[in-house]
Amino acid sequence: MGQRDERFHVEVRVGDRVVDVRATGEVDIATVGALRSALWAAPARSVLRLDLSGVRVLSAAGVRALAAAHLRFRAGGGELVLVGPDPVVARVLRVTGLCRVVRVVDDVPDPAAGPALVAA
Repeated sequence: MGQRDERFHVEVRVGDRVVDVRATGEVDIATVGALRSALWAAPARSVLRLDLSGVRVLSAAGVRALAAAHLRFRAGGGELVLVGPDPVVARVLRVTGLCRVVRVVDDVPDPAAGPALVAA
């Protein structure tokens, strides 16, 4: 059983056609593994929405994890959508160019989309 990092938390909710992942805290070299694990463990659906409204730090390691997740979902016929990034995180997405390849939307998904599947 691993230790929970108090700087980062991730929740996964599964709907019929959409998986909603909500990340909270800091995504950096110390916590990116938990995000990557949650994204890779999510069941296959046509859309995976990653709610970034609670993320205040997105490091280069986090950007690499999001780019890899985008490629992985696209290869499987799905789509990764980044939802509601904090202004600082939105700037990182713009500066790195990730927002040009991964769709970014402002609205936050309904938390009642389904039962929580994974919490790390």
